[in-house]
Amino acid sequence: MTKNWSLSTLIIIASLAVSMTIDAQKMRPAEPEIAGKAWILIDAVTGTVILERNADLHLPPASLAKMMTTYLVSQEISENRLEEDTQVLISDNAWILGGAKTDGSTMFLSPRTRVSVIDLMHGVIIQSGNDAAIALAEHIAGGEIAFADLMNQQATELGMSNTEYMNSTGLPAEGMFTSARDLSTIAKAIIRDHPKYYSIYAKKYFEHNNINQPNRNRLLWRDKSVDGLKTGKTDAAGYCLVASAKRRDMRLISVILGAKSDEVRAQESQRLLSYGFRYFDTQTVYAAGEILKSNAKLWYGVDEFLNLTISENVTLTFPRGSEKNFQANILVHEVIKAPIKAGQELGSLQVKLDGNILIDVPLVAKKDVEKAGIFARLVDWIILFFTDLLS
Repeated sequence: MTKNWSLSTLIIIASLAVSMTIDAQKMRPAEPEIAGKAWILIDAVTGTVILERNADLHLPPASLAKMMTTYLVSQEISENRLEEDTQVLISDNAWILGGAKTDGSTMFLSPRTRVSVIDLMHGVIIQSGNDAAIALAEHIAGGEIAFADLMNQQATELGMSNTEYMNSTGLPAEGMFTSARDLSTIAKAIIRDHPKYYSIYAKKYFEHNNINQPNRNRLLWRDKSVDGLKTGKTDAAGYCLVASAKRRDMRLISVILGAKSDEVRAQESQRLLSYGFRYFDTQTVYAAGEILKSNAKLWYGVDEFLNLTISENVTLTFPRGSEKNFQANILVHEVIKAPIKAGQELGSLQVKLDGNILIDVPLVAKKDVEKAGIFARLVDWIILFFTDLLS
């Protein structure tokens, strides 16, 4: 009977930029114990989880909810439904719920004035202004309830399955929750989808109404590799911090929820980031277009053989020094028949470490190949028939 697959196994000892003479996995210490209710550390490019604890636990988001608020504003601008210099009316409601007379963080907006979208974005991100977040929500959706619906729709699209928003600010509301994993997801989306506006998260100060306020993210002053993201604090949530840093060509995202103080959340975030950068690497192991299987047998085609490649870079996050233990398995369809279109899936590439599959991606045709003439196809048909490969 016809077999669907044949296994051509290629054991590849990956040669990467960093060469190690000792086994880094043996040198890697135990995972740090973090002082918080929940935490996670991921690579921002691959999404690989390096460390986690209670990452899906439902907890109040506090001002970390504002990351979704600014993501949606960035989306509105990128899709030409909003402009940076659009003047937004500051309602009495925004001032009452989030203004200077509240005990919460505020941009110190004046009611019934107009402020540009880009200034409000700065106020939300740097000053964590509740008034600014409410004003943007009202301008975009007509009110916070409608805006919260948009937040939840976007959360679903991003795969944030443990989050429910009730307002644009993160101020306490019954039924509102998130998780460390979901917060790492929205942070990754902000960095990936809106790099221009992500740069605001690195700014240390912003002034409005002659009031210059500092960014509450202490790591911006302590670690030059840190360039975001957001702090949060309520009585129920405790002290929270989503941070991101880039060293060499590696970017990490850390999330700490439920720390006991501002200092603790900063210290513990630093510990997570330092652990990840010290003991892990993120590198592109295979490049898009690189030929990974040459001269795969082709039947019925004007060419007898076909080269197979990958359509996207294979980038992996792994314990530093463990790349010498990578195994790459190349699986190719046993019978490949013309015509072939460039990019057509004809097999798969699996990269394993210690028996665990790190990634499994399609192998695709490098180029188009047309059918051969009738006589050549007949010869191939006869060969396939007598070798029991004809389907």
